[in-house]
Amino acid sequence: MEPILVITTGGTIDKVYFDANSDFEVGDSVVGDLLRQANVNQPFEVLGVLRKDSLEFTDEDRGLVRDAAAARPETRIVVTHGTDTMTETAKTLTALEGKTIVLTGSLAPARFAQTDATFNVGMAFAAVQTLAAGVYIVMNGQVFEADRVKKDRSKNVFVRC
Repeated sequence: MEPILVITTGGTIDKVYFDANSDFEVGDSVVGDLLRQANVNQPFEVLGVLRKDSLEFTDEDRGLVRDAAAARPETRIVVTHGTDTMTETAKTLTALEGKTIVLTGSLAPARFAQTDATFNVGMAFAAVQTLAAGVYIVMNGQVFEADRVKKDRSKNVFVRC
């Protein structure tokens, strides 16, 4: 079984709520824990590249994600990412050839009891094993090609465009 690389970049999926200041901050990634709790038998490695809200991402940050994916031998990669600028990072990754890259995130932190994080990570992990080489976004129970998706902020969902 070919190992899957999971690149974490922060975003809502890894946010932590602090009562002291009533604010969210990006904490340590829980994605590896989610996969282990689901008894995933496919080999995987988690590589933390960033711990940022995606609204704070710069072109340099997107380059770090692209360079991390390019430098690794794995051809199947899941990237966890904040939803606000996920499509921009996905477009940056389309320059990589011969790899299947699936970006996902969540609209509520993984640490919350009611979250879409577990479902989205599971779906992305399955999708990266079955899709052809290319860059995709998995959100809201759907698989989107990276260049044919946008976030509809008014409905808080991803839609084809």
